[in-house]
Amino acid sequence: MVASPDDPARSIPLRPVELQILLVLAEGEAHGYHVIRRTRERTEGAVDLLPGTLYRALQRLEAQGWVRRTEGPLEVELEDPRRRYYALTTTGRRVVAAELRRLERLVRVGRELDLLGPETA
Repeated sequence: MVASPDDPARSIPLRPVELQILLVLAEGEAHGYHVIRRTRERTEGAVDLLPGTLYRALQRLEAQGWVRRTEGPLEVELEDPRRRYYALTTTGRRVVAAELRRLERLVRVGRELDLLGPETA
């Protein structure tokens, strides 16, 4: 089901893989290998995207209108013309923000129930 772009909350919860991809693209446009590498770094190796998983997810995200294909940064000379770049759309940014707010509420409940222990800086 394609949710209305006017209500990003209808599009959540996101699949964990989709959230990771959107978070990388929130930093700026990127090609697939960068998304894989940055996700691995950000999750300290807990999430290791395989190319097939990544590109299937990118197709879903593109169909939803949350990401779009780009030509890549102008200042980057493409070493491989097959490299595909993606960017987060305004709708995608709204969806990922709604998901992060949802997760924030869940974490707050976990803290209230003392399920996470004391907060650390």
